Amino acid sequence: MLTRMHITMVKKRLANGETCRKCAQADDLLKSRGLSDRIDEIKWADEADPSSAGMQLGAQHGVSVAPFFVVRDVDGTTTVYESVLKLVNERLTQRAPAGAPAEVSSADIEMAARDLAGSHPSEILRWGLERWGASLGISFSGAEDVVLVHMASELGLPFAVFSLDTGRLHPETYRFIDAVRKRYGVEITLMAPDVRELEPFVKRKGLFSFYDDGHEECCGIRKVQPLRRMLGTLNAWATGQRRDQSPATRSAIAVVERDRTFSGARGVLVKLNPLAAWSSAQTWQYIRERGVPYNSLHERGFVSIGCEPCTRAVLPGEHERAGRWWWEEATKRECGLHVAKTPAPGSGSR
Repeated sequence: MLTRMHITMVKKRLANGETCRKCAQADDLLKSRGLSDRIDEIKWADEADPSSAGMQLGAQHGVSVAPFFVVRDVDGTTTVYESVLKLVNERLTQRAPAGAPAEVSSADIEMAARDLAGSHPSEILRWGLERWGASLGISFSGAEDVVLVHMASELGLPFAVFSLDTGRLHPETYRFIDAVRKRYGVEITLMAPDVRELEPFVKRKGLFSFYDDGHEECCGIRKVQPLRRMLGTLNAWATGQRRDQSPATRSAIAVVERDRTFSGARGVLVKLNPLAAWSSAQTWQYIRERGVPYNSLHERGFVSIGCEPCTRAVLPGEHERAGRWWWEEATKRECGLHVAKTPAPGSGSR
């Protein structure tokens, strides 16, 4: 049972008389969850009036942003929440039975993206794991992904890890996968291509057709379809994407978003990109400071590592993605895992 408490919501009124946008968004989230009636009192922090009730309450509790919530429990304990999502998750929502996936709305996702935008990656990951546990899968293949595995292991919450075994990976990558499995004591689910699609493709086009007509069809069979099968069993997934990895295609990714390409076990699939705001330097600083394992190919000039025929070491001054599908235009150097739409294999470019 939820203990009855008194909740005061403080909203900001701008100098022009309008409600601040973030406060309106918090209202919308509470309405979407059917929780508006749990707010017992609303106080306004008037931008033009420092003596307004909301401004005074903010000064009393050392809060300078709105909205915020003051929760007074029956024993007189007072707790202040500056995040409506944290209030909802900790105080207004009944805990789901163990193993039951948590539902999430579009308003939840949008609010999480805003609230967590400036958070440390481990806190973004915590938000997801507290909601979904092992029904959130960490997509693992490279340096960024193993950082997420390391963070998840330190959080002490249930999580799952999977990797796409295309059948064309470097031997060093397979050894890396095994090293991570042993280091963290985690099972890494390997997703392989469907032989019913792969065998006819190889018979028809050979093993290196991508050098002539692009990598999309091969990636569709070896990577996109196995990923689709995996994600269909999950409610959320976490990736190691960074905005600076590919300015042409990843510069605007959010730390939390609805996946518009793939569906999860219950339809809506949530996608976490905890390292979105990090740079390569920050990632490697984290790896070195904590002794996190990494692919030995990085010591030979490989930065972004994929399948063996489609990956090369980069030259000094080249962007890290220059070593992927280097024979194609830079704007086409995605395999279909992180794009808005993913046609079926063989249906053309993505």
